[in-house]
Amino acid sequence: MGPGDHVVEVGAGLGSLTVALAGAGADVVAVELDRSLVPPLQEVLAGTPGSVRLEVADAMTADWSRLLPGPGPWAMVANLPYNVAVPVVLGTLDLEPRIERLLVMVQREVGQRLAAPPRSEQYGAVSLRVAYRAEAAVIRRISKTVFWPQPNVESVLVSLVRRPPPVEVDEAALWRLVREAFAQRRKTMRGALVRLGLTAAHAVETLEACGIDPRARPEELGLPEFACLVNRIASR
Repeated sequence: MGPGDHVVEVGAGLGSLTVALAGAGADVVAVELDRSLVPPLQEVLAGTPGSVRLEVADAMTADWSRLLPGPGPWAMVANLPYNVAVPVVLGTLDLEPRIERLLVMVQREVGQRLAAPPRSEQYGAVSLRVAYRAEAAVIRRISKTVFWPQPNVESVLVSLVRRPPPVEVDEAALWRLVREAFAQRRKTMRGALVRLGLTAAHAVETLEACGIDPRARPEELGLPEFACLVNRIASR
């Protein structure tokens, strides 16, 4: 991050990263939910050169249209706890197109889910939701020994760069199929289509038309295959 960049920092804490971002010349909106941290954070930021605005808000429910001025683009940096990491990332990708880049530190297992490719152990519905809107990659593992107190888990840095959806498909229908498929991820895609109301014969025909083995499981399919299935079903 450098001069002129617009950065929203989620979880500013005591301001160590906030100060560094502002010192590099970025315009920073620092978001912090813990009100007990606000007074010391304000004290730290009072002597910080550059543009920093502190907002007391919850990133899970934040009104980004109010918090982030202007057309952007914005970048987000965040250290996200396990229980909010996925909804914050997905909510940001779904609802705030001005945030074009995200760099988030999350628990290792969460980061692997966000960036997982098809046929990997961590791949699932979350991976597909991310892949629909962004290029995601785990760029660094963070040892638990760098934290104090030392946690029981490892963390990773995940980079997400927004891009247009790579498939043309009815989005609501796509997520309906994805939810049904991964609700029973060890079952076949033929079964998922049947649960959505197709006959067994129609399910097999639809899968084969998309070049998918009817015995394939959902973790074997990427966005193009799921989109093909949705479009085939809609065309009948």
